[in-house]
Amino acid sequence: MEWRDQGVLLAMRGHGESAAIIEVLTRAHGRHAGVVRGGASRRLAPLLQPGNQIAVAWRARLSEHIGTFTVEPLRARAAGVLADRLALAGLSSICALLAFALPEREACPALHDRSAALLDLLPDTADWPARYLRWELALLEETGFGLDLSACAVTGARDDLAYVSPRSGRAVSRGAAGEWAARLLPLPECLLGQGPATGPEVAAGLRTTGYFLTNRLAPSLGDRPLPAARARLFDLLARQG
Repeated sequence: MEWRDQGVLLAMRGHGESAAIIEVLTRAHGRHAGVVRGGASRRLAPLLQPGNQIAVAWRARLSEHIGTFTVEPLRARAAGVLADRLALAGLSSICALLAFALPEREACPALHDRSAALLDLLPDTADWPARYLRWELALLEETGFGLDLSACAVTGARDDLAYVSPRSGRAVSRGAAGEWAARLLPLPECLLGQGPATGPEVAAGLRTTGYFLTNRLAPSLGDRPLPAARARLFDLLARQG
């Protein structure tokens, strides 16, 4: 069994004396693990950093085996964010959530492309946190827990949308919320791809996507807690002015 692909490296851990096991979100083969011989060596370890784009060739005797990877670097993203605490937190959260949320060996090329594009923005683009927020919406959609923010669930209106129902995942307008407003989740304009995208605005949006990640997605995976990397990014954005 053998195939070739490219993808985003999500995680790496040592295996034996010098090998490593990596997880890669490949474009055509989904989230896939494999052994890299010599992956923990001084030559290869710097290349096998989360967030990097790599070309991989996978080989195994049977398809159900973990198999081995040979790897070639395509884009070294990790080094570009080491000096930026917020960007490094963003990279870590993206990789951790993909590894947490996606089933093994199920292709999701659109999410792969969106994730790779977002990772490319981290070192140089100031508005990446707002795009990260929209990426979490895409992740919820990919995993079957998408939100419907197109119109008010109560009136059908498409303007003055201010909240999200925690029960249905649908938008609610300010006027329709009434006395229930305190029980609803925030819907900042940046969650709709509009308006300002300050740290607190993005953090408000992340409170909403985080609710569905925690209370819908995580229980479907055995009620594992969300990766700590996601909480670290949220805390950094919430503290921004």
